[in-house]
Amino acid sequence: MNTTVVDHIGIAVQDIEESLKFWEGALGIKCAGVETVEDQKVKTAFLPIKESEVELLEATSPESPIAKFIEKRGEGIHHIAIRVDDLESALSELRQKGVRLIDESPRLGAGGAMIAFVHPKSTGGILLELSQRQGSAD
Repeated sequence: MNTTVVDHIGIAVQDIEESLKFWEGALGIKCAGVETVEDQKVKTAFLPIKESEVELLEATSPESPIAKFIEKRGEGIHHIAIRVDDLESALSELRQKGVRLIDESPRLGAGGAMIAFVHPKSTGGILLELSQRQGSAD
């Protein structure tokens, strides 16, 4: 599997606008944009830091995985995303190695990236997202 960089770290927050006061105001990291991903019931804000980003995630529904995460664990790191060149191949390779996947095939994520999640039971308790950005292998 050809991984390139840590794509982003996803952080579950109650309120993106409130959280941006810290990231933009205190740290000076400017938000690249806010987007709602309807099928995931989440609003996202990406804050670029060199080759990676911080992704703030706010639930838009009580049924959102982010709402459930915050209810159970509170605000904090939700997932780590690794950028791959070819998501289909990466998933195939992981399946062959017996890795438990949440997503058996890629789906559309924020920013037009194709994403898939690896189950925390296979990663030592970390929710891992694999991300293929536009312009990578198609």
